[in-house]
Formats: sequence, structure tokens, C-alpha cells
Amino acid sequence: MNKLNIAIIGLGHLGSKHLRVYSELRDKVNIVAICDKNTSQAKTLSEQYSVPYFTDYKKLPDGIQAVNICTPTVTHCSIAKYFLERNIHTFVEKPISIDLKEADTMIELAKRNNLKLQVGHVERFNSAFTTIQKLVKDPLFIECHRLSPFPNRSLDIGVVTDLMIHDIDIILGLIKYPIKDIQAVGVPVLTKREDIANVRLTFTNGSVCNITASRISQEVMRKIRIFLKNAYISLDYVDQKAFIYRKQLIAITKENIPIEKEEPLKKELESFIDCITHDRPPVVSGIEARLALKVALEITEKIWENLKNFS
Repeated sequence: MNKLNIAIIGLGHLGSKHLRVYSELRDKVNIVAICDKNTSQAKTLSEQYSVPYFTDYKKLPDGIQAVNICTPTVTHCSIAKYFLERNIHTFVEKPISIDLKEADTMIELAKRNNLKLQVGHVERFNSAFTTIQKLVKDPLFIECHRLSPFPNRSLDIGVVTDLMIHDIDIILGLIKYPIKDIQAVGVPVLTKREDIANVRLTFTNGSVCNITASRISQEVMRKIRIFLKNAYISLDYVDQKAFIYRKQLIAITKENIPIEKEEPLKKELESFIDCITHDRPPVVSGIEARLALKVALEITEKIWENLKNFS
């Protein structure tokens, strides 16, 4: 199998992680170039990984078959559009774009040119989630907590499209019914956008989800609990651990769910390579990412509508 020629655009916190993973997959890819406006960062990583660097993505060399975009959200569409118009497969970090119009532009270009467009909803590739996914049927109630210290990055978006969107994407994959009602509260603390938020989603089938996200916490927490008819599943994304609690007469039993721990990001990028080389649909396509963004934007709008009452 021929190796895939790939370029990585955006070498900040996430982009440098992507570069490290691709360097571990050199049996599958050729890292043709890396690109970042920060010359110092690009040069340092260029020397570390022995790949050429550029500061302008429009000046990348010919022969690139795929790009990996880890730039600020406001630039996703313009950069992805440039490459999709040139028949280059595209991976873009979540959220797919800043709004639905931009998402539609990217999706349409990928479809028109028969290209793969994959979006970085990495929790889909967490071994803990993929293991319990087959156990989940008709969830009655889902509770999610995603907390992290202040990141000093991704500040062009609020915590809903930065962090909560991961859980939104997971929930929409587990509950195949339309959302009937959204109740949302949030507060800007360290930025001009919401830094902490709590949301209650009610679906037309009666399922209810409670989601909390914060980027001003002292601790890191990424957990989900899924309540079924006679059992509930507790999952920790960070530790990649999961337990199932079952009703046994008037008692509750706890059972460990065996998980083969793997790096989610590596599985995600391997999946992107695989969907190109074997012509398979991406695990998280532009369409699925757009749906998660749509709900996230509706939640954000509700939050800021409620905040107006306190002004």
C-alpha cells in the first residue's frame, strides 16, 4: 500500500499532538510538510521531526493528498475550503466551523469532489466508549461532566463549542430521536464567552440528558453515566474505565467492563488514513459534526438569552 502524503496545518497544543501521532504512523503516511504562522514553533517542530515547515498554507508543496487542520475555529472553513477545492482530503478539529453556513460549505465541497471530510470528535475513539456502546440500548437518562482547568487556548469559542460539544456528539449518537426541549444556563468568568455551562436536553422519546462543562475547574473530569431500564453504566474517559451496575432483586451489583486501553487520538488519525486509503466513510463525517454544532449553537443562544435577564 502506498503511503499517504499529508500536511499538518496549525502546530499549537493540539496540532503538535497530531504531528507526534503522525510521526508514529510513518509506515502509513509521509509527512510532506507542517505549517504555522508562528515561525519559531514551526521551525522547532520541523527540526524535531525532520520535516519541512511553512508559514503560509497556500505555499505548501504539490503532491499533498490530505491535510490535518488544527487552527482556531474561525479559520477552519477558509483553510478547509482552500484544500477541498484542490481535491485534497481534509481532517479538521472540532467544532467543524464557527457556524452552520460554513459547515455546509465544507460538506458540499467534500461531496462535490468526492473527498473525505472528517472532524475531530475524538471521544468517539475512546476505548471506554467504543466498548460500552454496544451495551447501550434505549437510555432513559444520561449525565455528563466535562471539567478542565483554564486552557488559555480555544478562546475564540465558548465552553459549549469547545468542550461540551464532545458530549453532545456522543449523546446524539446514542439517542436517535429529535430534541424536544433545551434548557441551558452558563456564565462568562474569565473570558467574554461562557466558561461554565449546564444543559438539560429532553428528547421526543422521553430520554433526558444533563450535561455540565467547565473550563475553569481545578480538576480534570470527563465522565458519563448512562441509565438504562434495569442498569446503569459509568464511564471515565480519562482513565478509560467503565462499570455496569445491574439490578438484582433489591440489590445492585457492580461489574467491571474490560477495556483494552489505547490512545484515542492515534485511533482517530488511523481512522482518517484508513477511510482515504480504503475509500470508507469517516467515523465522524461533516454531516454528523454539523448536527453536533447545530445543537451546541442552540444551547449557546439559550445561555445568552438567559444572561440578558441579569443585565
